[in-house]
Amino acid sequence: MIQPITSADKTFVALRDDIVEGRIQAGSKLSETELSTKYAVSRAVIREAINRLESCHIVERKANVGARVVALSPQGLMELYQVRESLEGMAARLAAKNMTDDEIADLNHLLQSHFDEVKGGESYYQEAGDVDFHYRIILGSKNKHLISMLFDGIYHLVRMYRVQLGMAGPRVTTAYDEHKHIVQAILNRDAELAEMLMRRHIMYSKNNIEHKLS
Repeated sequence: MIQPITSADKTFVALRDDIVEGRIQAGSKLSETELSTKYAVSRAVIREAINRLESCHIVERKANVGARVVALSPQGLMELYQVRESLEGMAARLAAKNMTDDEIADLNHLLQSHFDEVKGGESYYQEAGDVDFHYRIILGSKNKHLISMLFDGIYHLVRMYRVQLGMAGPRVTTAYDEHKHIVQAILNRDAELAEMLMRRHIMYSKNNIEHKLS
């Protein structure tokens, strides 16, 4: 993940997080003038941030309209999660082969720390980065092309759907249980089972979000 150092990096990360968290609404138009005032940077810095967000698939440009935040739609969800199911299934398969024992122990520890959140049944929201269960498994695949396709490609769009429409209600405890079974398969070095469980887990998540969109 990017470590914000320059002013341009910091603006990119701030704008990206505001979009993912829904503080800037899905489908809304992005005005360079307004954003340059909001983030106290030049329009050139905003333009660069918007260009980078376009490559993350959370901003799109349309002729005669300009830059907009992508809208969250059932069709967009289906297409995104088809790709996600395949790539993260592969990541789980590779993680079962390539993660070290210490990395798996850390993953297990992460899951234990999530347990208190889940007990209340209120929400199962995970931050981006190291505390994110899926992030650890993708890194654990040790395949740099796969990591790049997920992190530089669809990761933040997935987060948009998950954060704004995802983990609440009965889905919370079932998602947690699915995570536990995935970790157990990785711990057992059962690559085939790890892939199958991850694919199924993502399909269930898609169905949950789809229900909220419809």
